[in-house]
Amino acid sequence: MVIPAVMPSYARADIAFERGEGAWLYATDGRRFLDFASGIAVTALGHNHPHLVRTLTEQAGKLWHCSNLFHIPDQERLAERLVADSFADTVFFANSGAEATEGGMKLIRRYHDATGNPDRYRIVAFEGSFHGRTLAGISAGANKAHQAGFGPLVDAFDHVAFGNLNEVRDAIGPETAAILVEPVQGEGGIRPADPAFLRGLREACDEYGLLLFFDEVQTGAGRTGRPFAYEWSGIAPDVMALAKGLGGGFPVAAVLATEKAAQGIGPGSHGSTFGGNPLAMAVANAVLDVMLEDGFLANVRVQGEALQRRVGALVAAAPKVADAVRGLGLLVGIHCVAPAGEAVAALRAEGLLTVPAADNVVRLLPPLVIGEAELDAACGMIESAFAKLSS
Repeated sequence: MVIPAVMPSYARADIAFERGEGAWLYATDGRRFLDFASGIAVTALGHNHPHLVRTLTEQAGKLWHCSNLFHIPDQERLAERLVADSFADTVFFANSGAEATEGGMKLIRRYHDATGNPDRYRIVAFEGSFHGRTLAGISAGANKAHQAGFGPLVDAFDHVAFGNLNEVRDAIGPETAAILVEPVQGEGGIRPADPAFLRGLREACDEYGLLLFFDEVQTGAGRTGRPFAYEWSGIAPDVMALAKGLGGGFPVAAVLATEKAAQGIGPGSHGSTFGGNPLAMAVANAVLDVMLEDGFLANVRVQGEALQRRVGALVAAAPKVADAVRGLGLLVGIHCVAPAGEAVAALRAEGLLTVPAADNVVRLLPPLVIGEAELDAACGMIESAFAKLSS
């Protein structure tokens, strides 16, 4: 066997896209697809958004990159806006969700070192979670398929059942530094955490002197109908990883933290060559321009409720195919009875792009700019695909 020039780490569908417009993608063979995958919750404002295109083009004509050894005005502006709209006091910029998650892990260790507890380094994490594909990420995520062949893993994580506060408390020991949680498990099958569970995590962290670390790589940047999903629980973390939708398709990530959590960080303690570069910062600021407009996130909530309600009716009418719908905002999962991979393929054949997840779930991750017309089209495609799968 001759290995292809592109390393074969993906099982790719036989489609290539050449352009996009709003919620639609156009393939090189002329086919048109309604994009309810959004690059796995990345293209939050759809494709070819005029404000993003204009901003990117203007910045590309001025300055793409310079080192973080110098001031980057748009980086400072974006950090100030994220701080103003979140629990955080300070922000570090990176390029991917995995980098942001790793950065948060380093921040946690640095905090405990700075406060006289260098032996506290372990993190309580959860079964079914996903925290990126780095060695620490797959060690934190506890997905055996992602870990296979990459041992030995990073021995710094203690895994407990998602939603079980008793197991969380039993796992806390003298070496525990933090609790790491997704407010909605995305790769794990669109499993929203009970707000009471998240409040219990906050209480446990306060009681034992731990930091609470939210991985909002998939749930942040408006995906659930609020700027960040932690807001639904009524509590705030100490550290948060953010990426995906923040750049609307351009690689941008961030570690948000309180002043307390970041007290060990100083010059030379962490860094990134590309993180926070002028091109990325211009685009991310443009994304916030749109997301923070009056009514934008309210519409995400309206469309998310409508999507779950309408898909729920379609699921109820096709019990041979699926049996439940769950999610928050425009982060929606269909729990399948038939293999989820078959459902993804059937939906794609109808012209609807979706994403599989664990627990035999199909993810619906439409752009946050969808309206009733796109919702109507998607539901029609789901109904048709389910009818064929039921026959």
